[in-house]
Amino acid sequence: MGEATTVSLALDEVDHLRAQQYDLLAVLLGRPPTVDLLRALAGLAGGDSVLGREVASLAALARETSADAVEREYFALFVGVGRGELLPYASYYLTGFLNERPLARVREDLSGLGIERDPATTEPEDHLAILFDVMAGLTAGRFEAEPGAARAFFLRHIAPWGERFFTDLERAKAARFYRPVGALGRAFLEIEAAAFAMDA
Repeated sequence: MGEATTVSLALDEVDHLRAQQYDLLAVLLGRPPTVDLLRALAGLAGGDSVLGREVASLAALARETSADAVEREYFALFVGVGRGELLPYASYYLTGFLNERPLARVREDLSGLGIERDPATTEPEDHLAILFDVMAGLTAGRFEAEPGAARAFFLRHIAPWGERFFTDLERAKAARFYRPVGALGRAFLEIEAAAFAMDA
């Protein structure tokens, strides 16, 4: 195997792992974890890296909590009576209001990528779970896109507010299971931002 092939395989593996991280965060932000997901999370092995330590914390909490408890926590954090403790939307974080210009920009870019809204989806497209779904697809090559599309999408739609959201999630009053989700998301976005900065 040539050196170029070895480098390509290594990059593919890194992109695969990055896409998995985006997928995991998208699922955890998009809906309460099921019993099966909690069981899978409980089986994750952590590591000595920043992300590895947060994964270990998340796995430990998944082992000692129930799906019902996490569903109640998810409701308090993201749904609530009237509204949840946190609003994971670009429009809200960037303007203080929902359904503002950041949502229009997301829709423009999704249209440019040929990504259509699922009619069954009730959330606006600037919800962080949806943005992470798109990043997972771009990173894993599930969407046809120009080189650099993932970097451009990240810098335009996630970098300006994503870390702030995850910091808020770590500190949220209702967060227990979701506290390490906040720490994991914040650490992951810091790594992504640094990597994309090196690509500039």
